Formats: sequence, C-alpha cells, structure tokens
Amino acid sequence: MKATEEVVSSDLDQLILVDSADQQIGSMTKPDCHLGSGTLHRAFSIFIFNRAGDVLLQRRSKQKMLWPGYWSNACCSHPRLGETSVAAAHRRLKQELGISAALSYLYKFEYQAPFEDIGSEHELCWVWIGVTEDENIVANENEIAEWRFVSRAQLDQELDENPDEFTPWMKLEWQRIFDHHAALIPGA
Repeated sequence: MKATEEVVSSDLDQLILVDSADQQIGSMTKPDCHLGSGTLHRAFSIFIFNRAGDVLLQRRSKQKMLWPGYWSNACCSHPRLGETSVAAAHRRLKQELGISAALSYLYKFEYQAPFEDIGSEHELCWVWIGVTEDENIVANENEIAEWRFVSRAQLDQELDENPDEFTPWMKLEWQRIFDHHAALIPGA
C-alpha cells in the first residue's frame, strides 16, 4: 500500500454555507462549520467500485476532528468557496486516493449528526458514484489510515454486526444507492 502525506485540507478553507434548497448563503471556515450542532454547508460523498462490483472503503485518519478511525466510503469532503461539487469531488479523489474516475451524480440530501461532545456534521451532501480499474491506491496518510475493497455482502454484514464502526453519512447513503441506483454498479 503506497501512501503520501500531502496536506490537502486546512482549517482556513472557506466552506460554502447553504440553505435547505442548496442555495449559497455565505461561507465559514471548516472548523467553525462543525462546532456545536454544526452549520449547514455543502459537502459531497463518493462511492467508488471496481469492475467486480466491490466498493472502496477508507478508515478515516486519527487526525480527523469528527469520526476519526471510523470506516467510510471512498471519499467525502467539501467544495471550497468558488468551487463546484464535481470539481471538488475529482480533486479530492486524486488528493486522497491518487485515482481518477468518471463520476455520476446520484442525489443530494441534508443530514445532521453529532459526534461525542466535539461537534457535528450538518451537511447538504451531493452523492456521487464511480467505477475505477485503477486499484493502485496512493492513500494520503493525513486523510486515510487504511483502505480496502469489499463486496456488497461483506459490507452489509459488517454494517449489521458493527454499525458503530462506520460514519453516519455512509450508513445513510449505502442502502439508498442500491435501492435507487443499482444499475450503475458493476455486478449489482
């Protein structure tokens, strides 16, 4: 497993504040967006599959403010002020995993999830899906502690047996992808 230590995220990053209709209403630094019950901001979540239909999971770095060490989908982050969600999604795939993939937009949804007494996610999240033939992952150690491809059956079993090891947004998105977008997943 190759790794890189490039810094790809800063506490000075200005995130895009939105209303529930995803209309931009301002900006705020990343840490400030996540304090207390969180301030609604735009985010994205990417699920990457290989040609066999296995999904790429990452264990979040212990350096993360929220859900450090939890398993999640391939890539999740925020567009920066002035950046589109699709541009941000492609940028972060390259920065976090060293891969590129054609992405298909699936849907967006709003959720709020507190993490201990540290802060909360309150995001209007754009969900993307992609397929890659490149399994030569170069994980960014500042973002990702480890990664793996798993089958749908294996992930379903892990979610049933150990749901508290996974991020809340991933759990919200996983079943909906298969319920409404299975045609986009190889082997589904």
